[in-house]
Amino acid sequence: MKLLFPLLMTVLPAASVLAQTQASSQPPSGVPSPKTTEVMVIQTAKQGVTRQQIMNVMPAEIRATVKLYLDGKIRQWYSRGDGRGVVVFLDVKTVDEAHAVIDTLPLSKENLMDHEYIPVGPLLPLAGLIGGGQAQH
Repeated sequence: MKLLFPLLMTVLPAASVLAQTQASSQPPSGVPSPKTTEVMVIQTAKQGVTRQQIMNVMPAEIRATVKLYLDGKIRQWYSRGDGRGVVVFLDVKTVDEAHAVIDTLPLSKENLMDHEYIPVGPLLPLAGLIGGGQAQH
């Protein structure tokens, strides 16, 4: 445990800087990436869309979202702290699969939301703690 904290403190700032400098969700070539275990989708209202437009679709959106949750497609869902949308974690392995799920939702069908798709997976440096060097794919 004594080694975990210093390791994370040295790796996480570098990972944060790297993440901020990457415009796309694809890692640069040569940089290891974790096995994708889910895709995080950040949803915000498109510029110019009114709250009323969203609220008109919200009953259907809620029903469709709950169905996806009950079907096991949505693992977690959150309101954004700034009140500008939601964040969902989808049980999918690719961004294309995430698009297919999100595209079924009424707010997406009505073209009212912008979406940012971020594939996520296990924290790679942790593999070094168990002698693996790199995460197994």
